[in-house]
Amino acid sequence: MEWVELKLREPCILGTLDEEEFVTVEQIRCRLHEYLGKDVIIKCSLGRNKYEKYNAKIKELYKNVFLVEIKESKIKNEIKSFSYSDVITKTIKIDY
Repeated sequence: MEWVELKLREPCILGTLDEEEFVTVEQIRCRLHEYLGKDVIIKCSLGRNKYEKYNAKIKELYKNVFLVEIKESKIKNEIKSFSYSDVITKTIKIDY
């Protein structure tokens, strides 16, 4: 799998990534909507070079947050929420 930075020129167009463009919450939400219900890998930065990695499925999208269901968890049906600003600030990375 390849890491994809969410830097879009036009909303909802795959494959048009450009590092000089700014990303909006709407563009991220639109991009994640294409992967709704699909498996992804989420890598979360905990600071000081510490990371957590989750195999997850994007469950629901809301105005400011999205929910993922963690697959390989000790807790049955574990759900985590992330904000779209986490993606913008690169606190999390999503591998499709």
